[in-house]
Amino acid sequence: MNQDKTLTCKDCGVEFIFSASEQDFYAEKGFTNEPGRCPECRTARKQANNGGRGNNYQQREMHEAVCAECGITTQVPFRPSGDRPVYCRDCFSKINHR
Repeated sequence: MNQDKTLTCKDCGVEFIFSASEQDFYAEKGFTNEPGRCPECRTARKQANNGGRGNNYQQREMHEAVCAECGITTQVPFRPSGDRPVYCRDCFSKINHR
């Protein structure tokens, strides 16, 4: 069983507790490194990265298209090229479950 650990934040130098339950969570997720930042610095870093997940998350640009199955106008996260059919969410789901 894990025990609480005291770690030092690499950004602000403040000591913080890496609890046993947090250690269990990290192990469950397959994380091998301990956190290098205190919770406050982690939160500030996430906010500085546009609330992203470290991968420069941005909202997708959506494009209008007509569903090849039912004919309704829908929005898709890619620019339709016209050489392949485009489906609305419902029709796409039905086609993939056939």
